[in-house]
Amino acid sequence: MLQMHHEIGNMLESPDFTEVTTTADIRKQRHGNRAKCLQRLVRLGLPVPQTVALSFETVRNIANGQMPDLTSLLGVFEADPLLISVRSSSEAADWGGPGTILNIGMNDATHALLSERLGRERADKLYLRFIRSFAIEVMRLDDAPFLDAQTPAAAMAEYAAEMDDAFPQDPTVQLSEVLRSMARAWEGTSARLLRQAQGAPADAGLGLVVQRMALGLAPGQSGAGVIQFVSSVTGEPQVTGRYLGQALGREALESNAKALFLTKDPRGPSLEELLPEVYAELVAAGALMRRKLRAEMQAEFTIEEGRLAILDAVRVKRVARANLNIVTRLARDGIITRQEAMMRVEPQELSQLLHRQVDPAATITVLAKGIAAAPGAASGKIVFDAAAAQAALSRDEPCILVRRETSPEDVRGMHASDAILTERGGMTSHAAVIARGLGVPCVSGATGVKVDHDAKQIILPDGSTLHDGDILTVDGSSGRVLSGAAPMVEPALDGAFGELMTWADDLRDIGIRANADTPADAALARTFGVDGIGLCRTEHMFFEPGRLTVMREMIFAEDPGDRAAALERLLPMQRADFIELFTIMQGAPVCIRLLDPPLHEFLPSNKEGMRAMAEALDIPLSRVRAHIESLNEYNPMLGMRGVRLGVAIPEIYEMQARAIFEAAVEVGRNGTPVVPEIMIPLVSAQREVELVKRRVDALAASVRGESGTELDFRLGVMVETPRAALRAGEIAENSAFLSFGTNDLTQMTYGLSRDDAGRFMSAYVNEGVYPEDPFQTLDLDGVGELLLLGAERGRAARPDVVLSLCGEHGGHPESIAFCRRAGFDYVSCSPFRVPVAKLAAAQARIRHETGPDGGA
Repeated sequence: MLQMHHEIGNMLESPDFTEVTTTADIRKQRHGNRAKCLQRLVRLGLPVPQTVALSFETVRNIANGQMPDLTSLLGVFEADPLLISVRSSSEAADWGGPGTILNIGMNDATHALLSERLGRERADKLYLRFIRSFAIEVMRLDDAPFLDAQTPAAAMAEYAAEMDDAFPQDPTVQLSEVLRSMARAWEGTSARLLRQAQGAPADAGLGLVVQRMALGLAPGQSGAGVIQFVSSVTGEPQVTGRYLGQALGREALESNAKALFLTKDPRGPSLEELLPEVYAELVAAGALMRRKLRAEMQAEFTIEEGRLAILDAVRVKRVARANLNIVTRLARDGIITRQEAMMRVEPQELSQLLHRQVDPAATITVLAKGIAAAPGAASGKIVFDAAAAQAALSRDEPCILVRRETSPEDVRGMHASDAILTERGGMTSHAAVIARGLGVPCVSGATGVKVDHDAKQIILPDGSTLHDGDILTVDGSSGRVLSGAAPMVEPALDGAFGELMTWADDLRDIGIRANADTPADAALARTFGVDGIGLCRTEHMFFEPGRLTVMREMIFAEDPGDRAAALERLLPMQRADFIELFTIMQGAPVCIRLLDPPLHEFLPSNKEGMRAMAEALDIPLSRVRAHIESLNEYNPMLGMRGVRLGVAIPEIYEMQARAIFEAAVEVGRNGTPVVPEIMIPLVSAQREVELVKRRVDALAASVRGESGTELDFRLGVMVETPRAALRAGEIAENSAFLSFGTNDLTQMTYGLSRDDAGRFMSAYVNEGVYPEDPFQTLDLDGVGELLLLGAERGRAARPDVVLSLCGEHGGHPESIAFCRRAGFDYVSCSPFRVPVAKLAAAQARIRHETGPDGGA
């Protein structure tokens, strides 16, 4: 009995259906976005046909076999004959839902009545359309027989043959089948996965709206159309859409040859000329919706003997560029606040504005898919090595560098390439990290692709092959590899982009720096208005041909004296780079990481490279081969690299520190004060920091004495081992800053190779082992806990220690919000991710101050 009372109480609080009126209790969280929008249109006094909303609970009950009282529902409507439509109404428009079903209630009696009023031809059209949609979309029958049927009688005969039953004549039966079909479709696996991909929770509900049909089939000035007042491509004000006489729904968009333009157009007749009063009414309605609904809307309308009816309105679908223009204009016009405008732009959308993209309207052939490692798209001829890429650049030929996986030897070729494709690797592989820094599109870990460097060919998943010189398109925004040269959409950094960035800078309260390894990277970062350089990886400065030879001489040196001589030659090269970096950054902070990778990465790995090196160094090939073999490690990423180089071969770090200090003095003499930040990589013990700090302090004192100039600098640590995070308190005693490198920290915390994890990561995510790839989305529970522990212990030991995150996670919105909550001072990311990071930082503050939806 208690259970019965509870159910009755819920039924009274959430009735099976509610007529949409100005005062009805319609809620987006209960009836969905479309139902709430229709109520707003009614409240604005717009001519909306009579509508009834079914709640999420009602639709769930329908899916479970509990149909509401349809006789009562149909009794709400005032029409003769009664024809209705059913549309889906999910909580967020992006979550989708089953397609609209029109003309429910059409039967033999209604057909006869409409034949008298509209004429037999129009009545037949209406009836045939409903039979087809009912059979195909509701009853799930094969479409061919019904598309072939040209009369209602023929279609009903096909229905009876397929169903072994006559086509239903009772409107309640028709409506019952429509509601059941739509409710069950929403609960299906495919629909659930699609909406979850749009961010919907697993238990998201579906509402339905039942609406009286406003027929655009009457004699005279009757028809249907769709109108919007901005371009979906640019976001600029522009009336677009079509109108078709004697039509229903969106037929005007499906029949462009017959449809009228909306505004006056030299290409043909327009609604503005045919029905100027109705056109003016539509324009006024659009302006009212924009002002009161605070969005650019697309309206579906009908005209019945000169009378306008607005059936539905949804936010205009738009590409990233258009969305940015739309929201900034709404803010400039005072319709929404700047904060709301920022909340209406997904940070990742900004990546699409910075790079060329594959035209979404283009017909394409997908050859393979991989990890979308660096955004943007490019087409070009396939090349298989760095030399070929550089040769293509010299001929001004676009090229795609294809490698099994990249190494530092490939960096110059990556610079010369228009895009990069690798067989192996993940989001934080060498190819992915470098490509993002360069702004070069990259697809890594291409599934099923085999790269044969010797034969210079790619074996695709279907067994077909591509060869050196074939044309390919790499879409680093979607992870697709496409056949030939796909049509592109050019990037658009117009005034709206700069305006949004200014608003974000005014609001964000966490610093945004860039990872920049070269003067070119630094200059690019400056164009995006960064707060400084958070990570300069000095190893990338050594791969120019002249420098690489000297670097190899240093590695092959057999005694400290020879090594010092080679380093003496590298010193002015490094110093020149740092002078240029400091000059470009104009006094903004520059954090320089001392040499990190194992030395074998500077050495050739093939016979041809070894022979060339033997010639360059004038030593026997056997010695080159033996020395390279002596440097081989079972696990080089956990071997002789990072601070271990600085402790074992201190001359390297000493040369780099001197180059930094001398560059700072030189730039300082020109009137730009420079306080360089020197970062020690891969630290795991306090003693490592003490050893490096002693040498760096001594070099600083030496440069002060030699130059007669005051010199200030800050020494810090890159926290990328779990032990460094756990012992951050004692490490911070000798460190002005702790910069968490989450690429290696994630790798070491999980025990995963970031270059190989892509091979099985999708299976792990699909099976729910990990919610997301931890190299793409920061693991807040595991790695995040190490960040929190490290930050807490570092600040406890040294309250003024600066905290930052400089791994590739630094450009992800979730990571930025986490770092902000944890009290970090800044994050650092690839230059092309800086705009994304700025917007995400502003949004994190907005959410903190106004709630999860940011007040939008």
